Amino acid sequence: MQDNTRLGIMLMIATTFVFAVQDGISTHLGARYNVLMIVMVRYWFFAAFVITIATRKSGSIRAAAATRQPVLQIARGLLLAAEICVMVSGFVLLGLVESHAVFACYPLLIAAFSGPVLGESVGWRRWAAIAIGFIGVLVILQPGFGVFVPAAVVPLVAALFFALYGLLTRFAARKDTAATSFFWTGVSGAVVMTIVGAWSWEPMLPADWVWMATLCVTGVLGHFLLIKTYAVAEASAVQPFAYLQLVFASAIGVFVLGETIRPNVALGGAIVIGAGLFTLWRARKKT
Repeated sequence: MQDNTRLGIMLMIATTFVFAVQDGISTHLGARYNVLMIVMVRYWFFAAFVITIATRKSGSIRAAAATRQPVLQIARGLLLAAEICVMVSGFVLLGLVESHAVFACYPLLIAAFSGPVLGESVGWRRWAAIAIGFIGVLVILQPGFGVFVPAAVVPLVAALFFALYGLLTRFAARKDTAATSFFWTGVSGAVVMTIVGAWSWEPMLPADWVWMATLCVTGVLGHFLLIKTYAVAEASAVQPFAYLQLVFASAIGVFVLGETIRPNVALGGAIVIGAGLFTLWRARKKT
C-alpha cells in the first residue's frame, strides 16, 4: 500500500461527493418508483463491478468466493442491502439533509458495539463522546417537542444496519481477504434484492432510465474511488473526511431538491460529527 495521505484525502473528498450525488438521484427516483426495484437494478451493476474487481485481485471467481465463513459473509451482504433500502426510504420520507444528519451517528454505533462484538477496549472518553453524539441525535429528532415524526427513526435504523455491517466486515477480515468480502457483499446483495425486488418491477419513463443509469455509474465510481482511497492512505487518516458526505448531501438537498435546514438539525448534526471525530481520534491514538 502507498502512503500518500494528501492524495488519500482528495480521493475521499471525491468519494463523498460522488456518493452524495448518488443519494440525490436515489431520492429523485425513490419518490417516483418502488424503492426495492431501484435498489435491485443498482445492485445488478454493483455485483458486476464487484465480481470484476474481486476476480482481478484473486485470480478467479472461485478464488474470490472461497471463504470459511459463508454465513457471516451472506449476513454482511444482507445487512448492507437492507441498509440501502431503508436509507433510500429515509431520503424519500425526510429528505437528504435530515436523513444524513441522523445517519452520521453510525461511527458512534460502531464504537459502542466494538466492545461486545469484537472484544475491543472502549475507554471512558470514547463512551462519553458516544453519549454526547446521541444527545446530538436527540436534538435532531426532537422527541417530546411538538409532533414527533416516526419516519425520523428510519435513518437511525439505517445507521444501525450499517454499523453492524461494518463490525461484521471487521470480524470477517480476521479470516477472509478484502477481495473475498467485497465479492460476497455484491453477490449476496444482488441475489436477495433480485428475489425481493422482482415483485416490485414497474415501467420507467425513458428520462428516468437515464437517471437510473447515472445512479448505477455513480455507485460503481464511488466504490472504485473508495478502494483507491484506502489503497493510497491509512483509513484512520482519511476517515474524518467521510463526514463531508453530509455537507455535500445537504447542499444537494437545499439547492437542487429545495429542502431546508432547520436549526435543530444543524446543531444536532454538528454535535454528532464532533463526537464522531473525537472517537476516531481516540481510536487512532490507541493504535
